[in-house]
Amino acid sequence: MAHHSSPSQTENPTPAVTPDVTSGITSVVQKTGVSWRFWLTVLLVLILGAMVFKSLHTLLATVHYRSIVHAVKHTPPSNLLLAVLATAVSYLSLAGYDVSSLRYVGAKVKGTTIGLTSFIAYALGNTVGLGVLTGGTIRMRLYTASGVEASQVAQAIAFNAGAFGLGMTTFGAIGLLWGAPQVQALAHIPSWLLRAIASVVLLGVAAFIILCRVRRDLLLFGRWNLRLPEAGLALRQLLISAVDLSAAAATLWFLLPSGVIDLPTFVAFYAIAMALGVISHVPGGVGVFEAVILLACANHAPTSDIAAALLLYRGVYFLLPLLLATILLAAFEMRSGVGAPVARAAVKLSPWLLTALTLVTGTMLLISGVTPATRHAEELLRLHVPLFVVEASHLIGSVAGLAMLFLARGLLHRLDAAWWASLVLTVIAGILALPKGIAISEFIVLFLLASLLVISRKQFDRRSSLFSQTFEPGWLIAVACVLAACGWILLFAYRDIDFADRMWWQFAFDDYAPRSMRTLMVVAIMALGLGLWQLFRRSTGAAERPGEAELQRAAEIVRKQPAADACLALMGDKSLLFSASGNSFIMFAKHNRSWVALSDPVGDQKEWSELIWRFIELADGHGGRAAFYKVRPQSLPLYLDAGLRVYKLGEEAYVPLDQFSLQGPRRANLRHGVNRAEREGLNFEMLAVEQLPPLLDQLKVVSDAWLADQDTREKSFSLGGFDEAYILRQPVAVIRREGKIIAFASLMCPEVLRIEAAIDLMRQLPDAPPGTMDFLFSQLMLYFKERGFQHFGLGMAPMSGMKDHQLAPRWQRFGRMLFMHGGRFYNFRGLRNFKDKFDPVWEARYLVTKGGLGPLFAFTDTAALISGGLKGAISK
Repeated sequence: MAHHSSPSQTENPTPAVTPDVTSGITSVVQKTGVSWRFWLTVLLVLILGAMVFKSLHTLLATVHYRSIVHAVKHTPPSNLLLAVLATAVSYLSLAGYDVSSLRYVGAKVKGTTIGLTSFIAYALGNTVGLGVLTGGTIRMRLYTASGVEASQVAQAIAFNAGAFGLGMTTFGAIGLLWGAPQVQALAHIPSWLLRAIASVVLLGVAAFIILCRVRRDLLLFGRWNLRLPEAGLALRQLLISAVDLSAAAATLWFLLPSGVIDLPTFVAFYAIAMALGVISHVPGGVGVFEAVILLACANHAPTSDIAAALLLYRGVYFLLPLLLATILLAAFEMRSGVGAPVARAAVKLSPWLLTALTLVTGTMLLISGVTPATRHAEELLRLHVPLFVVEASHLIGSVAGLAMLFLARGLLHRLDAAWWASLVLTVIAGILALPKGIAISEFIVLFLLASLLVISRKQFDRRSSLFSQTFEPGWLIAVACVLAACGWILLFAYRDIDFADRMWWQFAFDDYAPRSMRTLMVVAIMALGLGLWQLFRRSTGAAERPGEAELQRAAEIVRKQPAADACLALMGDKSLLFSASGNSFIMFAKHNRSWVALSDPVGDQKEWSELIWRFIELADGHGGRAAFYKVRPQSLPLYLDAGLRVYKLGEEAYVPLDQFSLQGPRRANLRHGVNRAEREGLNFEMLAVEQLPPLLDQLKVVSDAWLADQDTREKSFSLGGFDEAYILRQPVAVIRREGKIIAFASLMCPEVLRIEAAIDLMRQLPDAPPGTMDFLFSQLMLYFKERGFQHFGLGMAPMSGMKDHQLAPRWQRFGRMLFMHGGRFYNFRGLRNFKDKFDPVWEARYLVTKGGLGPLFAFTDTAALISGGLKGAISK
């Protein structure tokens, strides 16, 4: 898979897209239709939702809404306090997962950092679901800020997921062994068979512990080497899991009526409910978890009491930690002089938690809009508030709730407009909570959300239009599910009312059913309209190359910044996305669904974060996947903040010019090669841009001969190609013999700061003397050293620096295998050895994109962009 340069052609891949310049910003008017994945996702969600709703409807067939409200209000305060204490124990024990995982990978982190990271990760992950992804991103952000290598954090995340699964399986089996007769009545499976299954599971766990004691490595499927934890660490992790699951189950158990079920048996049901909730991928397992618990306890206590306990459990175990985590980050925000890297990284997570809290608050407002107020509230409203105010408050509060579901996405992307809109709607909804139904608890939540938004104001600094957002199908599906749940709650709350057409026009203080119906209808129509607008405004389009005006504008930015590879924007084969100020840009191209940006943004670094977000939104809005190719280590936090994942590509070589010389024993071979080239009559000459036009034909002869000799095609995207307009934009170094040009190299050297210079296009005649390129490189380094440049770039060695350690990510181990044995496809080792002779410093380069299969597709599409198609990437 030859998608990188040889010693004569530098490296980099990317996709090509066409932007349409409007208001000074190059953008791409390319949109994609709704794919089959969207409709498959819709179908799966509808099937799962129908199953959950049917189960809940059956279980709650004889339960009345007011009986659940009564049970919630009459839950003893002592039970609530015990549930809060059990939640605290559970979250404290969850930090033990992180302690064990960091010990497993050999990383040392302060206890306070572990506690902070664990609490935020679990508070967010438990609420929104997909805990491995959401919590994993938070761990990556905070642990890397504390000095842990990204590969170690990834291994720790995997350890956490495996430890949680093992713990839940183990103690679910213990609970099943203890309470088999009760489970038999529910599952209609003989208790002896249940106990046999539990015993087999526990024997398997015991065998695993013994294996950890006698072996440190395990070969899986004959290919993958897994390092096993120490037996003591595995046992300690099981103990942590026991405390965690027992405390989490106890949180709900304390909220149930006394004597419903003994705790060990309940732990078994709790583990089953948790497992099914995780498998469903529904955020927080909502509905799935409740259905299992209702089935398990239905014959032991009134269903209304169990439903009330489940509602309180959601508030205590999920929402309370989320609120506390958000307040904790707000406290960091309020502290002056927060200079520690971990503290700064934690503050950057505020938008994530505020997004989750806004989603919860919006859902709360919608549910409040379809449920009746208490009789006491109704009497107060009748005495002191006009009816039209009650009606308007009800409707406006629900519309605000719907808007907050959509604004949450803008908060996630740190949009200034989303912050203002959320703050205004939160304040309005808070004011209307009282005339709507004397909703004191609702008012408190809205007041806290407004306060947290104000405190975290600085995190929402992206000046972007709300109407430019494009919502992913998954977001629209989630909103649709919330509205469907509200519809079911409405039918459940007013199940004793005989619905009729005339009800739509009934207005009275005690006519809550008509009021809720009108509210839900308005909200549903608004949501449908917005969803259709989002879906139908997407279209497919073509990519455009920038015009001469945009290239001149980019050239002016390139001149004033330090990175040499920014000059590749001047090839004109990549689209340009400029910042609003026009002082920076991203160069990118498109292949299939991959939108690949080459390297980091170019220009004013203060605008990089905004540009990265805009590029991700641009790709998402057109149904694509955003990827950033050849990202430098220093800018990784910007991409992690955007929720992307990091994959190493290789290493780039550069020579510190202040240390470069042909003198000394270390440079003996290089010095002898230069002397030999001079004896053979080779002469080095640097040609300025104005000297190039008369020599273009000679340069093209050299280039064509090199391509024919190498049996390869012209590369592009991350590599310079022989395009006359591009060659004429930058200086060229030539090697002559007897006045004839036998080799040349185009150069990337931003001239204002004089930080970095690098070779771009390198070509030589097949009959050029051996060592010609060594001579060219050496003379160039001496030339730029004299002119005050700080270092000279030699380009990237793909797959270089990959780790083959048993704990290394699979991506790196695969890259290492390619580097060692992939010579049939590309001379990885030869390229590294060629550059090593100049004694360079090696710096890692990364591919940054979303997880899953995204990196594989992005890498393949980038290779196709470099090589002019997938066929070219596979051949040469």
